[in-house]
Amino acid sequence: MCRTEDLHQILAAMKRAHLNASPVSADTRRGRLNRSVQLIRQHRDALVAAMSADFGNRSVYQSTAADLATTVNMLAHAAQQVEAWMAPEAVATHNPNVRAWIQPQPLGVVGVISPWNFPINLAFGPLAGVFAAGNTALLKPSELTPRTSELLAELVGRYFDPMELGVVLGDAHVGETFSTLPFDHLVFTGSTQVGRKIMRAAAENLVPVTLELGGKSPVVVLPDADVTMAAERTLTVKAFNAGQICLAPDYVLLPAGQEAAFADAARQFMATAYPRMQGHADYTSVVSDRHYARLLSLIENARNKGARVLSLAPAGEPDADPATRKIAVHLILGATDDMTVMQEEIFGPLLPVRTYATVDEAIAYINAHPRPLAAYLFGGDAQAQRHFADRTTSGALVINDVMTHAAIETLPFGGVGASGMGAYHGIHGFRRFSHAKAVAQQHGEGPAVERLRPPYADKLAPLQAALG
Repeated sequence: MCRTEDLHQILAAMKRAHLNASPVSADTRRGRLNRSVQLIRQHRDALVAAMSADFGNRSVYQSTAADLATTVNMLAHAAQQVEAWMAPEAVATHNPNVRAWIQPQPLGVVGVISPWNFPINLAFGPLAGVFAAGNTALLKPSELTPRTSELLAELVGRYFDPMELGVVLGDAHVGETFSTLPFDHLVFTGSTQVGRKIMRAAAENLVPVTLELGGKSPVVVLPDADVTMAAERTLTVKAFNAGQICLAPDYVLLPAGQEAAFADAARQFMATAYPRMQGHADYTSVVSDRHYARLLSLIENARNKGARVLSLAPAGEPDADPATRKIAVHLILGATDDMTVMQEEIFGPLLPVRTYATVDEAIAYINAHPRPLAAYLFGGDAQAQRHFADRTTSGALVINDVMTHAAIETLPFGGVGASGMGAYHGIHGFRRFSHAKAVAQQHGEGPAVERLRPPYADKLAPLQAALG
């Protein structure tokens, strides 16, 4: 476990190395990105096995698709585009004797605190922008996935010089210390509660932060929507990784009278997609005993406060099994705000369902709560879609699907308000981790600063005339 003074020494050495290596060429940046791709591709089986061991059981497909393939796409896209992104951007000056441009410049050393739910994607995903922008990085992976974190540290040591990319292992105390270091930028993915602490710690050194925090992402089903389609697409993502996703649908708002239709469609979909659950290799376990117990307490709290809890476990199987830490998807019908499940991010396979009388009532409900990382809207009425988009604020809006935006590299990925700040992915990550340096160059006759030299008598009249 690293001591505080060790961490400071590591960061200081990395900062010196970054300055000594400047400027960072396109080839160097591309090389770091390509080595990241090679690390993932060449050790995909070991990474998948480590993640499954950490979870107890994790779907090979889910790990391959969400943690490996998506991340490789991010890194490869950045490697392809890095030279174009680095190009200076010329700007108008309104002065024929002055040229001006914006020069993207690396920030320096970026700290990345990554979570356990997608331990490769949320470690290397930000690095696509970090490396493309010419920075180096120090990574603190989660202690809740120790096998994956240890493997990551070993592999990074093989593929990277420690002055390019380092990995710090340790518990939550090490993570707290890590967040106090004077990085040139700090990226954190995790809960809103911890995000507040990260931002407070970073503020001591005026370290800018990118916070991806999650929150309660709503699904709104419009009156004209296909309820079966809405249920199937919502449950697809709610069951993926057992709902342990920052972008997972956190609750559903249905038109009054459609609860039964939604529940029937959800039951049929889950029976088809997961005819078995406890023994099904494609259904992921909850990551730890603590999280397992927390989710069961949310179900019990909702039931005690009047919710109708509908388990979608296959016939003959338990709703939850502590031996496997697998919990079936549960619909919590008639959810109310006094239930804990409606007060905190769920991060598991529980889906509260509420009803509304009018669309504006649903919009008002969303707006009365912290702004979500994403909002999901189902319905075909274009005017209603625009109405919803104009009157709600979320990190992203997906219409007639769930979580689609996260795999589109040309879109920014990030939250707003309590769901986070700052966006990355694609060029948005490059810009996030670059300093946009303003450069002005005088050329030709008549320096621009001449207008500031006295005497001012002859210069005042034209200014006054311009002001009207």
